[in-house]
Amino acid sequence: MATAPASSLLDAGTHAARWIAEYRARATSGDVLCAQPDSAWSGMFEELAAIAGDDLGQARDRVQRHAEDIGTGFRIIGESEERPWPLSPVPLLIDHDEWRHIEAGIVQRADLLESITADLYGDASLVTRGLLPAALVGGSPHFLRPMAGLVPPGGHHLHFVAIDLGRGPTGEWRVLADHLRAPAGAGYALENRLAIARTLGGLQARLNVQRHAPFFAAFRDGLAAACRRVEPRIGLLTPGRYSASYAEQAHLARYLGFLLVEGADLAALEDKLYVRTIGGLKRVDALWNRVDPRLLDPLAFDSHSRIGVAGLIDAAAAGNLVIANAPGAGVLESPAFGAFLPRIAARETGRDLILPNIATWWCGQDAARACVTEDFDTMLIGSAFGVAPLGLPDGIARPGSEITGPERAALLADMERRPQDYVGQEIVRLSTMPVVTDSGLAARPFTVRVFAARGGDGGWTVLPGGFARIAEHPDPRASVMGQGTWSADVVVHGGETVPPVSLLQPTDTIHVRRNPGTLPSRVADNFFWLGRYLERGEALLGIIRVMLGNSIDADAGAALGAETVGGLVSLVVNGGGAPQPATLRRADLSAFARTALEDGDWHSVRTINRLARGIGQGSRDRLAADVIRLLDAPFPSRGGMLDRAGSLQRRYAALSGLSAEHMGRTASWRFHDLGRRLERATGMTRAVRAFGLARASGDDLSTLLDLADSQISYRQRYLTGLARVPVVDLVALDPNNPRSLAYQIVRICEHLGQLPVLEDDGMEEPQQAQGTVLQAIITTATAAALDDDILGDVERRLFQLSEAIARRYFLQGAEPLRAAGMVLA
Repeated sequence: MATAPASSLLDAGTHAARWIAEYRARATSGDVLCAQPDSAWSGMFEELAAIAGDDLGQARDRVQRHAEDIGTGFRIIGESEERPWPLSPVPLLIDHDEWRHIEAGIVQRADLLESITADLYGDASLVTRGLLPAALVGGSPHFLRPMAGLVPPGGHHLHFVAIDLGRGPTGEWRVLADHLRAPAGAGYALENRLAIARTLGGLQARLNVQRHAPFFAAFRDGLAAACRRVEPRIGLLTPGRYSASYAEQAHLARYLGFLLVEGADLAALEDKLYVRTIGGLKRVDALWNRVDPRLLDPLAFDSHSRIGVAGLIDAAAAGNLVIANAPGAGVLESPAFGAFLPRIAARETGRDLILPNIATWWCGQDAARACVTEDFDTMLIGSAFGVAPLGLPDGIARPGSEITGPERAALLADMERRPQDYVGQEIVRLSTMPVVTDSGLAARPFTVRVFAARGGDGGWTVLPGGFARIAEHPDPRASVMGQGTWSADVVVHGGETVPPVSLLQPTDTIHVRRNPGTLPSRVADNFFWLGRYLERGEALLGIIRVMLGNSIDADAGAALGAETVGGLVSLVVNGGGAPQPATLRRADLSAFARTALEDGDWHSVRTINRLARGIGQGSRDRLAADVIRLLDAPFPSRGGMLDRAGSLQRRYAALSGLSAEHMGRTASWRFHDLGRRLERATGMTRAVRAFGLARASGDDLSTLLDLADSQISYRQRYLTGLARVPVVDLVALDPNNPRSLAYQIVRICEHLGQLPVLEDDGMEEPQQAQGTVLQAIITTATAAALDDDILGDVERRLFQLSEAIARRYFLQGAEPLRAAGMVLA
């Protein structure tokens, strides 16, 4: 028997020490690990070794799984599918003393940016005194003239800023870029921290890691303090699920308790902003904006905008709406402003910038343009305003030494024609940090995005850490790093114990509530149609499985009669699932079933799943992670059609179970279940019309029971075989059969009775009255008398009821704003 290796060779400390020693031997002196004492890094790597042993790849896989469980994702512009957020298991460690220097620099810069923004949209004294060229301001596409003279509610233009920092090889920190229009990334920093905390559970106490929650609490308090109402309603305005950072926006909205809203959810009326909800129009006091400010209001800015809200700026001008950040603040994002910020800081504050930015020369000035032309090969050549000039058609800044031949000639020619469109910047070299690769730890350049938010007292709070972006290659030049390949949590650690802080209030100060809050009309619409699509897909799959099991699969028993098969085919064709087959022979039916199952050009199961998935992606802030995972699961591709159909059936059953047992009985659930019930009622009505009328054959009745999933119920109740009247009664009129038409209508009426109404006079609204009529028809019907005319009338009424629900609850356009009874609260 082999002797077990000594425990000292396997413990976490041994692995950590070896990793650090091997890494130091390969890394350069400018690396953060090499430049800092071993103690903090040793503790972090020991935590990694405790969960992964000697396999860093396992640690990488584990933290990635946690990131995916949290729902972290991002989308590349132009792509329809989200990518998983790439998170390194090795966080960037920054000592508290070093962080205090960074924090002071961020606060100083945020204050400076606020004062410059206020001046540019106020009396413009910086321009009149010659500290800023007028062309630099007026020539920027991000300078929004309609905002001139407008003082934002609360008096601040900036509430939330993001700043990209680079650490040089000698340890100095410098500003690479400012983000003021719609700063992204705070949600990723939060999600990185959650994933790392789940992976390295002991790191918090071991290194006294500073927490993120106080920062987000301060930001929430700051927005609320700027509002006029004591208990304001705050929304996070998103461009929608195709936004590159939609997953992050949804996570932030959920974490902060903000409404996640799109432009179509909002309406401006009498200089106030409202969100369309199932209970009418509800007042919105503040928006955390993640939309391009130029698209916010088609009346004030871009008249072609289809995602903005007409009149939104009027509401802000009247002091009734706080927008974070105020539109127009993005003018200072232009790289060209970096050429003037150091001088403005020294003149206006009497101090140099604590965190200097990259040395920048704006070519709109003759002397600066001459410097750029002379030192072209040693500079980074970029756009002055963040948009692509003719000489840089892709808009990406590039080292001058890499621009050669005709491309160089074209750029210099355009720089001569429009010098104001270009800047020259120094080429910054970055520090490196450890990242896990397939071959172990490797040194890679990194940048850090840091965030500052205005708190309830009007001062700035800086998020302790932020997130790091890590390059794929070892080239330390910031200009060639791009957006990075990996992200990493940034851990600020120190010697003092950090008290546990949460956004949750003390339990004895919370006012207990059972109302989950405002439900926007769009969200109700999404849940309604998610229910309909899931039920529609399951019903179509049921038809396909009946065909596969009884008519196509030679080993599954006797085939159905031609008329019954024709009825199944008609149900699919009428629903748009597949084209009419040439014949009812096995080969044609197999092709027909395959089309109905997976052909994306028809309203097949695959297409229905895709539609449901799209709704799920747009409702991430309100759906459980398990539901999102099931909706995002790839379409089955292995096995025969019966195997794939069985796999899909189990997925539908899981989704149905989650909605039945795990969703709170809120208005969201009611709309989801209402959609399911309406779709099932419609499908059951069509099935009875196809297989349950007079002269129905035994195959017809058996098929009807299969489609209603009621074979066992019928056999337990009737021992004498199939008969039309009892079969029709069970699947159409029995209110105790959860698959019957009657059961669906009872549930529909219950939901309509629980949803909010606009009047308190006790009278039924149109959708409720239509539900009552339907219930009366089915309650008074008998199976023997149920015919095509009655069922056709029921089907038409179900369609009308669906339209009435949409008109009442899914408010869109201007019509609801003028309708009587719309609540304004």
